[in-house]
Amino acid sequence: MDKYFIKRRRLLTYLGLGALGAGGVAISSGCSQKIVVPNAVAPTPSSAPTQSVAAVPANAQLLPEFQGISQWLNSSPLTTADLKGSVVLIQFWTFACINCQRTLPYVTRWHQEYAAKGLKVVGVHTPEFAYEKVVNNVKQALQKHKITYPVPIDNEFQTWNAYKNEYWPHLFLADRQGVIRYDHIGEGAYSDTEQMIRQLLG
Repeated sequence: MDKYFIKRRRLLTYLGLGALGAGGVAISSGCSQKIVVPNAVAPTPSSAPTQSVAAVPANAQLLPEFQGISQWLNSSPLTTADLKGSVVLIQFWTFACINCQRTLPYVTRWHQEYAAKGLKVVGVHTPEFAYEKVVNNVKQALQKHKITYPVPIDNEFQTWNAYKNEYWPHLFLADRQGVIRYDHIGEGAYSDTEQMIRQLLG
């Protein structure tokens, strides 16, 4: 057993305890570990859910473009320009990650409840293990979890790097102008995330 799997197994023993990441973002254990990917840098948490929607942070960041996507499931290829005018929830996940699995009921419910009001969910699937790169395996996961929103396949980690991401799961929420207003690492904070969705939808 190599050091990577030993480290992951050790993290799993702390499941449920959680920790605090940079900027006070909650991090669950398990597969919500920090993954070092070439050319990736530490994520920069956006504004808290309690911040006024009208106030754009001085360090505001636009949604990065999707990069290196080999295939889109449940959708034709999308760009950030296609998403303008919608509130956008970008979800980084991989189907075998238990922490990701626990967030999926919330994300799928938000999609069902708020899509007609202007929410666009995009579930960027970035694999942790080799078998998670197999598109048919991802398709089976979409059926199992009743995921009908767009899922781009990010097997080369190019979109992951564009977002400076290091964790599964990680949610980014942007307003109708494409400005990232909020992000959350790991499980939890579901009421805060939904509150921010509601605020941005207006």
